[in-house]
Amino acid sequence: MARRALLEFEKPLVELEEQIEQIRQLARDSEVDVSQQLLQLETLATRRRKDIFDALTPSQKIQVARHPQRPSTLDYIQVITDEWLELHGDRRGSDDRALVGGVGRIGEQGVVLLGHQKGRDTKENVARNFGMASPGGYRKAMRLMEHADRFRLPILSFIDTPGAYAGVLAEEQGQGEAIAVNLREMFRLRVPILATVIGEGGSGGALGIGVADRLLMFEHSVYTVASPEACASILWRDAGKASTAAEALKITGPDLLKLGIVDLVLPEPAGGNHSAPLQAAETLKSALLEQLSELQGLSESQLIEQRYAKFRRMGRVLDSESPIASPSS
Repeated sequence: MARRALLEFEKPLVELEEQIEQIRQLARDSEVDVSQQLLQLETLATRRRKDIFDALTPSQKIQVARHPQRPSTLDYIQVITDEWLELHGDRRGSDDRALVGGVGRIGEQGVVLLGHQKGRDTKENVARNFGMASPGGYRKAMRLMEHADRFRLPILSFIDTPGAYAGVLAEEQGQGEAIAVNLREMFRLRVPILATVIGEGGSGGALGIGVADRLLMFEHSVYTVASPEACASILWRDAGKASTAAEALKITGPDLLKLGIVDLVLPEPAGGNHSAPLQAAETLKSALLEQLSELQGLSESQLIEQRYAKFRRMGRVLDSESPIASPSS
């Protein structure tokens, strides 16, 4: 069994976990009753892990969001759906593996699911382009969303990307135009759209499948207009100041909930979703079904109007000398 990758702030737990494993081995090799000692150490380890993850800084949350063993879009889809069929191609000559999608069923509810897909190791990440979608990926996503609109299937999107692919070829193929079309067209779709930031949500690459009626976000995920490294390079010409940028950007769930960007922050198991992926998937499934039930009570016109109003409210600033004007003014 592969050893779980450890983040820097998790290392204080290693010695304790190794001690627990040694005692378990002793119990297997002898008839000594160590159950009480094991219980005390396991309780201590659980408490320490919770204390560490409850006090994560924004830059540490980025490390958790980028963890190589964090559940991916396909991981969640396989658990939350009762039936799933992946669909390929943008019908214009490409099939981007960094953005996956298809049709599925959760219970009796048919849905269209799509999202960014990263790899587990270097080889798979190269094949998936590290979750950075090309123009063909966003056009494939739009094709699937139009399919959902035609057959009145709710859309579930999963955001997990450092940003759209910024290579020369992507620009030649119309990266900006592909994302812009998605932003425009998602506002007119007549079906409920639920988006969830499952890992790292970066820049227009995230927003290209993120115009949703409800935006959910896992506790240790991040959602940002630019990566802290890019922000630090732009502002201070020093990527080493990424932790300072991460604090200023307000990229965590609680900050974004307060700003009205995110609608719901989902709790993670102690140790992050990578430590208990099945529990994370059940949390996600429960939240999606609850939100979907609420949205299905709205008419098509109400959905579209509320989606538009939701995004119009974003970016408004409170000025103590100039009260915010009402939407109708």
